[in-house]
Amino acid sequence: MNINLSKVIRYHRIKSGLTQIELADMAGVGKNMVYGIEKGRLSVQFDNILKILNILNIDVDLKSPLMARFKQENPDENG
Repeated sequence: MNINLSKVIRYHRIKSGLTQIELADMAGVGKNMVYGIEKGRLSVQFDNILKILNILNIDVDLKSPLMARFKQENPDENG
């Protein structure tokens, strides 16, 4: 299933009662960054996406056929 991350972020921001400016301030990014993300701009740095997801309490779950093996071989990376 593909999820539109831009729509997820916008939905969570609105349901959290935050303006784009408030979310940007809380995440330590610019207002234009939040606007761009919500409009689906693709050239956003991943660390900025992670900051915003963190503020909105959205977890990122990495899935692949090798993740169980990776976690077993890298116990310090299990968060």
